[in-house]
Amino acid sequence: MLCRQLAALLGGLAFCAHLLAANPDAESYGFPITNPFEATIATTPPDLRSPVPADSDIDQADYAMQLRPERENALPENFWPVKKLRYRLARQQGPAPLVFIIAGTGGHYSSTHAENLKKLFYGAGYHVVQLSSPSSYDFMAAASRHATPGLSSEDADDLYRVMQAVRAQHPGLPITDYHLTGYSLGALQAAFVSHLDETRRSFNFKRVLLLNPPVNLYTSVTNLDRLVQTRVKGVDDATTFYQVVLGKLTRYFQQKGYIDLNDALLFDFQESRQRLSNEQMAMLIGTSFRFSASDIAFTSDLINHRGLITPVDYPINEGTSLTPFYKRALQCDFDCYMTEQLIPFWRARYDGGSVNQLINQVSLYALENYLKQTPKIAVMHNADDVILGPGDLGFLRRTFGDRLTVYPHGGHCGNLNYRVNGDAMLEFFRG
Repeated sequence: MLCRQLAALLGGLAFCAHLLAANPDAESYGFPITNPFEATIATTPPDLRSPVPADSDIDQADYAMQLRPERENALPENFWPVKKLRYRLARQQGPAPLVFIIAGTGGHYSSTHAENLKKLFYGAGYHVVQLSSPSSYDFMAAASRHATPGLSSEDADDLYRVMQAVRAQHPGLPITDYHLTGYSLGALQAAFVSHLDETRRSFNFKRVLLLNPPVNLYTSVTNLDRLVQTRVKGVDDATTFYQVVLGKLTRYFQQKGYIDLNDALLFDFQESRQRLSNEQMAMLIGTSFRFSASDIAFTSDLINHRGLITPVDYPINEGTSLTPFYKRALQCDFDCYMTEQLIPFWRARYDGGSVNQLINQVSLYALENYLKQTPKIAVMHNADDVILGPGDLGFLRRTFGDRLTVYPHGGHCGNLNYRVNGDAMLEFFRG
């Protein structure tokens, strides 16, 4: 239970320019966590978060759609929960603008960041639709045409079809305007979805907000992959990383005298003598990403019958243990997935060339001219985000100008629920 909670925390228009162009210094910004690893894991202390409605005050429900009926019998029996795509809709009582939220790498539509953003926008009067990431196993199985995520234009096409299907499933929902946002990988995909909408014109998005997007997708995933290789004191052949972390948590709860798994846990834990070191926090973030990468590798291989992880025609039913295959998948990081599955698929289907060509096609570079010219897209990022590489902030500044806000602290998406950020998001969408 605790491990799942830890993993869940990881996983403008011209007249708004005055707000978005304000890149605050650390003192005026006031975000209390200056360590990027700690901010990424713990996020904002509860008393500094945006005020949002309680779940009981939100008119919301989960829905399902059958988008790939051909997989109903093709997928193993124990994949029945993901043979239909599920999403969450929170609706206002009357006419209102609608915001689509795209989750980050491997993220489920109900992940922590998506839930926080939903509550923020719903409390401000928006309908909200939460969508899983195209790199999540449920989206790959139930919605992706090729089940090989990583080609941003293809992922955007899949997302666009899902958004259209969502709207068609709720013909009576009174929508005044459409907005779009995403965080992390979902932010990159939101940019590609917005670009696609310029020609298909199904939504005519009024505002699109990119939260902590990767600039160079390969740089970002490489940065995260490297975190799992961090050398951690106390970890050796006889003692695992998880034993070290859980040992610290055990001593922490013993010192407190009770166990309290609440939103303040990680922030309070990091204020204690058992706090995680930078190396341990890096390993925790990297491990979470490795789980997402292994999910992608396993699911893509299984659906496409590539035989790299699961033997082709291997009989899988509800009684089959998938543990041996998942262990094999855990040995495959994102670079492995790219080499063994994504690049061969791209070259076979699109006559692709070099790896650098692929990187340019799937990163924000591919949309540079569009992003420079459209005033409706803005970016909020953090100067200390662990996914950024050399030159990334420079690219964002040249491309977005005064539509870019760079906060001094927050790590990777760790300040999305900070009230200062929340106010800025709402200000942008309201115009």
